[in-house]
Amino acid sequence: MWLLLILLQDAVLPAQLCEAPGEAAAAVRALSARLLGLVADPARDPDPSVYLALRLAGDHDLRGEKRYLARLQDAFQHRYGRSVQAALRPHAAPHSHPQQDAVATEHTTRAEAEWPETGRLALYLLGLRATCPPLEPGPQRSLVTWLKYYLEEDWAGSRQHGQPLTSYYQYSLGVLALCVHRKRVREEVIRRLLAAEHHGRFGHAGGSAMDTEAVAALAFACLERERTVGARLAAELRAAVRRVRRRMVEAQGRDGFFGNVYSTPWAMQVFIATDACRMQPAYGRAMAALLENLDAFTTAATAAQALPVLHGRSYLDIASMRCREELDTLTPLSPELPPELPGNVTVRLVVECPEPWCPQHQLYDRPVPAPAGASLLDVLRAAAAQGPHNFMFDTQDTPQGPFLSRVLGLEARQQKRSYWQLLTAPSTSLQMGVADYRPHDGETLILRLSEW
Repeated sequence: MWLLLILLQDAVLPAQLCEAPGEAAAAVRALSARLLGLVADPARDPDPSVYLALRLAGDHDLRGEKRYLARLQDAFQHRYGRSVQAALRPHAAPHSHPQQDAVATEHTTRAEAEWPETGRLALYLLGLRATCPPLEPGPQRSLVTWLKYYLEEDWAGSRQHGQPLTSYYQYSLGVLALCVHRKRVREEVIRRLLAAEHHGRFGHAGGSAMDTEAVAALAFACLERERTVGARLAAELRAAVRRVRRRMVEAQGRDGFFGNVYSTPWAMQVFIATDACRMQPAYGRAMAALLENLDAFTTAATAAQALPVLHGRSYLDIASMRCREELDTLTPLSPELPPELPGNVTVRLVVECPEPWCPQHQLYDRPVPAPAGASLLDVLRAAAAQGPHNFMFDTQDTPQGPFLSRVLGLEARQQKRSYWQLLTAPSTSLQMGVADYRPHDGETLILRLSEW
């Protein structure tokens, strides 16, 4: 009954904007300017999702975008400058030892081939499609071949894990990128995703994965729109998109978010891509919640998630982008340093390993003093320095910032589908990285080795 009431409400409500309302234009523009300021730092690895956000915005710094694209091309050319066939073909250097070379080549090609970079390559291809003026298609053909190869290698993981080697999120991005490039996707590849949606396999150990459902729905909507599939499969794709949209409406919290503040922009893209944003009240509530929480999008990666929907755009708009005269009036805004706060805070730091092979469930539990305003990363450094309890940790640099990779000698490995989950007691998952979250005095923070 309640679903019928929602549908009736949709029928009588006036259409709303898909982009942020006019009174929020200054705040949205400021977020774009801050993103430009963040990407101007040459020490940060280029992130294709950031370039996508800049290209889908309504205002631009065209010279800045061109420089950022050049950095992306340099980064991806290093890895994908060779064709798939050449990368996997064993070869011996002059004056080399054949046996040693065979071992070295086998190790290198396995390292390149066995762990697909599906999601990142997909985002890069989406970014190239959004470039104006359009790039030469030749180099992109090799990248498309790499992506198709990755999709097959990625799915090989299902034989052992029952799901892709990377994740359904990355796998969906790969299908979406091929569709936006108007490349035919094999029906078997599409049906793998449809089966995962139908059987509810997009969740993970930490809970429901709203962003994964959203990216899969974008891929379904694109495939159906491009008319590269038969009528029966197209009907199944439409039905899957409707189911995902319905689940999103049902899951929307009282705060207006779909899942959490960071997964909400992904969900909103689904409503934009399927022309449901103008008449769906849930979309309007999500936009209002997003605008009230723009201060949560402090990193380049998170700002890049929010900006497309604030401009009323989805990744499907890339397929129909036409190069025309673009506003070129945006200037970078340097990121503000957090204010220095007087005094210190004390944070209780707990390390847990609930896996059966761990020596014990709780591996560390100590109070850690740190300067007020310190990040979680600063707290971890303080714990490592205070001794004599031998706290150790390592991070890995990613385009999204430092990623906690090892704690007390225990390594989180994608191959083992494990990660260090960051929680505030008793069990609230943090939605920021170690360099962004700033604990308050008396807070208990938990580092938990988890599976996904």
